[in-house]
Amino acid sequence: MARRRNILEPAVQKPLLRLHAALDLPSFWKAIQGIINVALPGSFVGLTLQHNPIMPMIAKWSHSIPGGNFNSTFLQDYLRAHPQHRFVRSTDIFSNMEKLEKSEFYQKYMEPLKRRYAIGLFFWRGQRLICVIVIMRTARQGEPNPQQTKLLQQLYPQFQTALHRLGSLEREHSTRIALGEFLRRLPLPTILLRWNLTLIYQNRAAREFCALWEKGPKIARVLKADDPIPFEILEGCRALKGHWQEFPRAEFTPASTGDEIVHHPDRPHLRATISLHPIRSAGVARPQFLVECEDFHSARSREQLPHMVRLTRREQDITRLVSDGRSNQEIADNAGLSLSMVKKHLHSVFRKLEITSRSQLMALMR
Repeated sequence: MARRRNILEPAVQKPLLRLHAALDLPSFWKAIQGIINVALPGSFVGLTLQHNPIMPMIAKWSHSIPGGNFNSTFLQDYLRAHPQHRFVRSTDIFSNMEKLEKSEFYQKYMEPLKRRYAIGLFFWRGQRLICVIVIMRTARQGEPNPQQTKLLQQLYPQFQTALHRLGSLEREHSTRIALGEFLRRLPLPTILLRWNLTLIYQNRAAREFCALWEKGPKIARVLKADDPIPFEILEGCRALKGHWQEFPRAEFTPASTGDEIVHHPDRPHLRATISLHPIRSAGVARPQFLVECEDFHSARSREQLPHMVRLTRREQDITRLVSDGRSNQEIADNAGLSLSMVKKHLHSVFRKLEITSRSQLMALMR
């Protein structure tokens, strides 16, 4: 048998081990810097992630860049004409050095850093750009020579494998945490969807809610609850996607987009509240959708009020006494509690149900 040959230089073997051992974005970024430092010593290195569709939401640099943000919109026309290109040099975009030097990209990012040449390694998932590794070099260093270019081409699949693995790790880790958080919401109808709207989690109450949404109460009561996620709810998720893309330069937080409220077109008492939840410490994987469903007709039944599952047994008892018109002193006497303890429980009820008065609580319980 022919001997296996190492196609990569021995010097990059150790940094490559760190790359494939990376468990999060900081270790992934550190490994990339180590590899590029061996392959092209002295280069300025950048990493951009989560492009919408070109402008990155996350950008990291081996040294600070002017303004702190990286505007990559100058790439749009080139990538439209050359879709899914993996290696892009500044000379590919600008036909000569004069045009490069007149460009905003050169004047804003390259000249202040005393860089003359740039090359980008572009990583795709289907038609979507997911990551770019940027390498910039001085005039003295010159463009990568044929040997260095060959090494970068050999490193590309290594970066790609580690990138996809990191995305999977982020999604799996987030799913485990999210499921733990959402299980405590039972029996609230709860749905968790990936960014591509594939189902991660759906409890039994949510399946029944989807059947109620699609079929109505009479048919849903007698048929097995196996309906897909309603179209209107999926459209609400797509609307949130659009809102998410309005924040390309800011680090995403749930508050940046707000919630999307979806009502059934014919049964307004059916409502779904959709929120985006970022994956913790994520750089590659995109946010997930949390869908919380409510049936306000069912809510009129005290035993089935969805919000009531957030209350302790004692808080539920006090809530029912308030809805019967009892005063705090009467509740204290009935429940065998001090007046201050009744007030403390009521404060907790108001906070959990997001209300501010007894009249709102009584209206909610009707």
